Amino acid sequence: MALFSNKDQYSASGFKSRAVDKDLKRIVQLEKATQEVGSNIYNLGFGLIFLIGVWIITYIYSGGEASAILVAAAVIGGYMAMNIGANDVANNVGPAVGSKALTLMGALVIAAIFEAAGALLAGGEVVSTISKGIISTDSITDVDVFVWAMMSALLAAALWVNLATYIGAPVSTTHSIVGGVMGAGIAAAGFSAVNWPVMSAIAASWVISPLLGGVIAALFLTFIKFAILFKDDKLAAARRWVPVLVAILAGTFSAYVMLKGLKRIWKPDTAMVVLIAGGIFFVSYVWTRRRVARASQHMENKRKSVATLFTVPLICSAAMLSFAHGSNDVANAVGPLAAIVNALGSGEIATKASLPIWVLIIGAVGISVGLALFGPKIIKLVGEKITKLNQVRAFCVALSAAITVIIASGMGLPVSSTHIAIGAVFGVGFIREAITNRTSSSTKTPVPMSAEGFSEVDEGKLFKKWKKQRKRKLVRRQHAFSIAAAWIITVPASALLSGALFFLLNYFNAPS
Repeated sequence: MALFSNKDQYSASGFKSRAVDKDLKRIVQLEKATQEVGSNIYNLGFGLIFLIGVWIITYIYSGGEASAILVAAAVIGGYMAMNIGANDVANNVGPAVGSKALTLMGALVIAAIFEAAGALLAGGEVVSTISKGIISTDSITDVDVFVWAMMSALLAAALWVNLATYIGAPVSTTHSIVGGVMGAGIAAAGFSAVNWPVMSAIAASWVISPLLGGVIAALFLTFIKFAILFKDDKLAAARRWVPVLVAILAGTFSAYVMLKGLKRIWKPDTAMVVLIAGGIFFVSYVWTRRRVARASQHMENKRKSVATLFTVPLICSAAMLSFAHGSNDVANAVGPLAAIVNALGSGEIATKASLPIWVLIIGAVGISVGLALFGPKIIKLVGEKITKLNQVRAFCVALSAAITVIIASGMGLPVSSTHIAIGAVFGVGFIREAITNRTSSSTKTPVPMSAEGFSEVDEGKLFKKWKKQRKRKLVRRQHAFSIAAAWIITVPASALLSGALFFLLNYFNAPS
């Protein structure tokens, strides 16, 4: 008599198969975790090598006479630059990666090259020593106190951005350094040292930046959907409107680069900006119209085909955003460092400080190193985990970023490029969600029923139809709350950390 029936044998073999599958999954997860830990260790090692290189550069350019304070300040500046690359640059290339217009490696290469180029070519020769004018220049008169304040601000901002990157929150590095300077200024000279109207404007930008970016991106996506993607003849609509949209992008970005990317080395007047942007708009329209007409001849009349027409403009926008970011935000890393170098060299505190080439190199290289080593985490979050992006949606995000910065600059509002980009990503996600649910609800079909009523209806099919017809959520809400929380606490967290560091440095270096 057989001990097991065929059914028992199948059950036993099935149990063994499931057990083996679970074991294999555990092994795969363990291998992935091991690889991730090993990769993190390697990245930390390369980051440490860069900071050692910063120490060597400082020693060489100082003629072998660098003080311990100067070396420490340079290393902290390099550390801040790495954190800017790891966190802030993701906003420029994340949408392009999420839309598959760029691979992660391609985005890292393009961003690293253009960030460094922007910092080195257009970073400027002079920077403000007191970020955004939030601390009165007359509030701190002692050079030693000023040096400790700037070092505290720089280290506090770097530590906060490092923490934000670790937990996966894209934050504004500009707001981080602003909070650091404010905290150090209060610790050094009291609350009266802070320019509170400026701080109020910065606080207002927490709301203005993401809302404005989200609304503009949503408007462009709505237009593209109804003017092109929802048309029966999508290719004919694309031949009509894609050249206009690409020309708007080209003209807008030319103005954006002139106003933000080149502002430290060239300040054209409004008429010049409009003239150049208008010329680039016209040339781009003519060139794109021919290219789209040629490319659309061999395309299928599908949305995916139309979306590919935005790939090249999207890559160009990522490069231009990186260039402008490098030229503009390198000051967040090297501005306080330049102030320290100037104060130690001249023995005086100035509102503007010259920017030595070796300091600029530290900032430019540091941003690229941080991007390459630690940038992929935030890039994937911005491009893939908030909402699903394709070339069209990513195009709207990039265009919104440039337009919002131009509008804000004209109104004198201190907006954050990080907040704008993230707000635009949420904007395209929510408007897509609204359009999708509205369209699906208007095209619902009644559930088929038998003559006897519900008794003959397949419950499985009924559930599937209900599941398909219910409202879809195309944006991950948890990211909205976590990112907003990180934005709100960036300035106060950086300020508190900076104040604590200032008291600590001042205590150990005070004369006995």
